Amino acid sequence: MGETADARLKRLAMRSARRGTKEMDLILGAYARDRLAEMDEAKLQLYDAMLGENDHDLYRWVTGQDTPPDRFAGLVADVAAHTRAD
Repeated sequence: MGETADARLKRLAMRSARRGTKEMDLILGAYARDRLAEMDEAKLQLYDAMLGENDHDLYRWVTGQDTPPDRFAGLVADVAAHTRAD
């Protein structure tokens, strides 16, 4: 039996808020709280994959210090915009 939609959202929210660095805990925890429920299947899969990336890389991408891989560019831009608006 596969993961239920509710269990998946809870897992992604937990992985977002408990990253390993306080900065990414705050950034991705808030993003997940506000955006996960509205994501479609493709975006949830992409977000799940992005959570597998190193926190230091994620932080540099979100803050514009480095360019994210093309695969994550749109999602990282959305996270960055959410962070600035928060």
